[in-house]
Amino acid sequence: MTSEAVVSTSPAISSGPPAERDYHFVRSFVAGGVAGCCAKSTIAPLDRIKILLQAQNPHYKHLGVFETLKAVPKKEGFLGLYKGNGAMMVRIFPYGAIQFMAFEKYNKLLGKQFGISEHIHRLIAGSMAGLTAVIFTYPLDVIRARLAFQVTGEHRYTGIANAFQTIYLEEGGVSGFYRGLIPTLIGMAPYAGVSFFTFGTLKSLGLKHFPERLGQPSSDNPDVQVLKVHVNLLCGGVAGAIAQTISYPLDVARRRMQLGTVLPDSEKCSSLRNTLKYVYTEFGIKKGLYRGLSLNYIRCIPSQAVAFTTYEFMKQILHLN
Repeated sequence: MTSEAVVSTSPAISSGPPAERDYHFVRSFVAGGVAGCCAKSTIAPLDRIKILLQAQNPHYKHLGVFETLKAVPKKEGFLGLYKGNGAMMVRIFPYGAIQFMAFEKYNKLLGKQFGISEHIHRLIAGSMAGLTAVIFTYPLDVIRARLAFQVTGEHRYTGIANAFQTIYLEEGGVSGFYRGLIPTLIGMAPYAGVSFFTFGTLKSLGLKHFPERLGQPSSDNPDVQVLKVHVNLLCGGVAGAIAQTISYPLDVARRRMQLGTVLPDSEKCSSLRNTLKYVYTEFGIKKGLYRGLSLNYIRCIPSQAVAFTTYEFMKQILHLN
């Protein structure tokens, strides 16, 4: 979720006639989807490496992050770094769109209906938005993980459609697409919540105390202050790093459960508790539960930079401010 957590500054969606609200809904959907796709495409090679390391791929498990980045192109060609990215784009557009829109809705609802603290309802709304997006797009995430785990010469799936068909026929139908959903939801709640909370807090404090130094007028609405690009990058990077550290072990468990029968030790990863226990016992904390975390920190800055910059740009050209 890294690049996927942005705080909206849009006005209340309920204002204006129904046609205007519907149009705002479509524009928000497009803005969130485009931002997600741009951010994920930028870091696609790092995402592939993360999956290979998290799941202990036999071809690369003895290597570190940078060694794997060098080894993949040698073994699979340059495009090997983007394996599974097509499935990711199919997933990330609706994921980003749903998360952005859901956050606006939840944030507004919690603020108006319950009147709780701005920081608290931002934390809760972020968690709820992340959970909503995951539930709607999870099967595509499973497909993407399976395709990204494959190594040239040892393909089990020929593409997205074949992966869908194979999993459905061989892994219990629809339930096969939801392996690892529980750890994903458990991990997403704190990740999305902390991301929205941290970024939103840093943003509001920055614009409140240092508006001239950190902010600038929005091009579509001069009355609205938005963060400068480099400030977006800094705030997003901090938010992503904190959220990722908290939820990373659950992300490792999720990936192993998603890969299912692809892994030789899949029978030991039948539940969240068993998976976490197995990874800890077999590989330890640093080389198991937090394997590949350094890669996520490296992903954080460019991912957030692209996500926030693109989203802010889309909001301005689509007149969402």
